[in-house]
Amino acid sequence: MVNKFDSLFEPLDLGHCQLKNRIIMGSMHTGLEETPDKFDKLAHFYRLRAQGGVGLIITGGISPTLRGRLAPFAAQLSYGWQLSKYKKLPDAVHPHGCKICLQILHAGRYAYHPFLQAPSAIKAAISPFKPSQMSNRQINSTIKSFIKTAQLAKKAGYDGVEIMGSEGYLINQFLSSKTNIRTDNWGGCILKRAQFARKIVSGIREKLGESFIIIFRLSLADLTEKGMGWNEIRQIANTLTSDGVSMFNTGIGWHESRVPTIATSVPNAAFIYATEKLKNEVSVPVIATNRINMPDVASQIIKDKKADAICMARPFLADSDWVIKAQNNEQALINTCIGCNQACLDHVFANKRASCLVNPLACYETEYDLSETNLPKNLAVVGAGPAGLAFASYASDRGHKVTIFEKSDQIGGQFNCAKVIPGKSEFNHTLRYFQQKLAKNKVKIMLNQNFDVAMAEQYDHVIVATGILPSIPNIQGIEHAIESGFAVSYLNLLRDKLQLGQSVAIIGAGGIGFDVAEYLATAEDFHTDDPQDKCYAEAWYKQWGINKDLDTNGGLIQAIQNKSHRKLYLMQRKNEKLGKRLGKTTGWIHRLSLQSHGVEMLSGVSYKAITDKGLKYEQDGIESFIACDNIVICAGQRSDNSLYQELLDLSIPCDIIGGAFKAQEIDAKHAIRQALELATKI
Repeated sequence: MVNKFDSLFEPLDLGHCQLKNRIIMGSMHTGLEETPDKFDKLAHFYRLRAQGGVGLIITGGISPTLRGRLAPFAAQLSYGWQLSKYKKLPDAVHPHGCKICLQILHAGRYAYHPFLQAPSAIKAAISPFKPSQMSNRQINSTIKSFIKTAQLAKKAGYDGVEIMGSEGYLINQFLSSKTNIRTDNWGGCILKRAQFARKIVSGIREKLGESFIIIFRLSLADLTEKGMGWNEIRQIANTLTSDGVSMFNTGIGWHESRVPTIATSVPNAAFIYATEKLKNEVSVPVIATNRINMPDVASQIIKDKKADAICMARPFLADSDWVIKAQNNEQALINTCIGCNQACLDHVFANKRASCLVNPLACYETEYDLSETNLPKNLAVVGAGPAGLAFASYASDRGHKVTIFEKSDQIGGQFNCAKVIPGKSEFNHTLRYFQQKLAKNKVKIMLNQNFDVAMAEQYDHVIVATGILPSIPNIQGIEHAIESGFAVSYLNLLRDKLQLGQSVAIIGAGGIGFDVAEYLATAEDFHTDDPQDKCYAEAWYKQWGINKDLDTNGGLIQAIQNKSHRKLYLMQRKNEKLGKRLGKTTGWIHRLSLQSHGVEMLSGVSYKAITDKGLKYEQDGIESFIACDNIVICAGQRSDNSLYQELLDLSIPCDIIGGAFKAQEIDAKHAIRQALELATKI
């Protein structure tokens, strides 16, 4: 069989060793690293990815010192007595021909505790604590700690380490004049600022020999004001190569930069221009990363010689068998990471265990049993939204016979609304995955088909996944406005692609309200069904001020303000900042985007009446009027659970999941996990 993605499966020669393919599972924190009893779960998590064909795994960031921890109880490897738990990870992956590197990460001024230290005493915007400036003694001690952690990693069986020198952590802080204003031998010109990184790399190479893998994650575009320039980056890369680096991994953006780097709206392989530029500068392999999630994109990068390997992190949360499926030409069966951040990064930053919206099994593999059932049932699933599709997938995996009934002409439910929002075309991947997976599992999908309770007698059990209905707020004149078409629900707007006027008021500023505002505000270049659309990518670079030529400090240029051709008002009852309850790692992106579009945001609003010409409201005790062409209602949802009540009344065996069970925005994360939990029990 000819493999369409053959470039990904060529071995990568590092001189002293060889990786079996070009696919690397990148570093990501899971929340399983901090306690010894969770390391068995972490080992199993890595084992499945190694079995799935990954060539090299890089662990989540492990601190070399107490002060370098990300948080008070974050993971650290500094002592021999800690080796027993760390040894579990290499032991889990090595039998499958997979290599593993421990990432050593010192948080520096990004640490979320009062003992943090940095090259200079400059507070980071994302930490409440100001760091102390490291003394010469502390710097040398920290270098020794990096080297010791690498030695312990080798003793535990790791094939190498990744030195975290990007994303604004300690080493990056030394490298950048933005955060290193020292006047001694550790500051000043770039070669002096690079001494800290160089001594770490050369020290590890000297102590651990030529066969030990040293990956250096180098920031190729800080995406911050006063960030490093390309001439500095080139000098750093060449000196570190001579010091013994085996490979360079691509680092993009600091955590405090105001440019999105890994969210859904970021175009596929958006930063490959930086990786390609570095590859032309150094003699060792260079790894591409950031928003690469499908084999066709990854293999083309290798074929075009823009990188030597591909590093993906969250795509392996979404699908542990990503590599096997690519090897078998089954790209359509890959459960693709959509970059939503909802169950991974948002969880980690809230001190919860990471998982995945589209794959809630991730990091919970030992806690759910999807083995084949001894009592296969004939199941009816009513509703083909995320909850219904996920349940059908898991239940059919277990051997149940499943039929889905969907009243509309397509699967997807409210994912069909989400996928048309500019920057959310990745949601098409999830619908494609379910379509292919259910076809493979021989699940029958009945479109344009209502389910009547009389049909229930043909099935052993009915799963009600009928979703939600938009709520209509109690505002004077709203019923007449809806009848006339002056006011529309978000569902009708997005599903039916209604054409609205040039002035629109949006009632409700939750996630749906923000999505609707983005949809109405953006120009045609941002409206696409294709995650790889080049026009979208170019418009996105301009919107965020990204300089692909990298000839400015930090890789930034002046962003182009994309003022909307419409006058938009985004309104909410709550007297708080709009978007406060959006995702922790993505909310700021949505707020900045709407600000650049010129959307007017109003909070603490009391809606008084809708007339034929606009909306009367009160704010801070003052009545006002918005003259507009249309009103869009995004005022929450209610569960569509009438079928479930009918089934219960007739004592028909049934369960209810997703929005039909509990309406809370478009919450696919909870819906899909609930579907998984039910499928393991039924």
